[in-house]
Amino acid sequence: MHAQLITRPPKPPVTVRVFTQRFSSTRLGARLARHLAVHRLDAWGFPYGTPFSDDVGVVVGELTANAVTHGRVPGRDFELRLAIVGGLARTGTLRIDVTDTRTERRPPSPDAHTPAPPDADAGRGLIVVAALATRWSVLDRVPVGKTVRAELDLVPGVTPEGTATDRPIPSCP
Repeated sequence: MHAQLITRPPKPPVTVRVFTQRFSSTRLGARLARHLAVHRLDAWGFPYGTPFSDDVGVVVGELTANAVTHGRVPGRDFELRLAIVGGLARTGTLRIDVTDTRTERRPPSPDAHTPAPPDADAGRGLIVVAALATRWSVLDRVPVGKTVRAELDLVPGVTPEGTATDRPIPSCP
């Protein structure tokens, strides 16, 4: 009795694009998170200085600044997670999660968010996030805290060099 050897065609390699890092809940931590986010995008084939990379930098900057300003608990860090989900590396969605440990300071939902008064010094960060992201939401974190999630759809036809062949990458007007 001979065992029959079955040969299968090789499967293409699976590339998982996920980046997770904790940062101190300080302005320096927020700044470092923004820099590392665009660095990671560059490593994934979305070069520095492209509209997509710039938009991600702004979204990460706003979400991490909010985590430091409104979600800070002394002695606790915030976490940044980037992941390409829901498709191939160039047709999925970039998911940006910023998690802090302060449950009671929840931002309003995207539907209920009201603009800041024109003379206010702050209060426009989530408006900027809403303008640049395809969608955003707030999720509860168990046992304590919250995650603010923003998603930016990757545009079909964007090559690793960052040039669009189908349509332009969305950017802030």
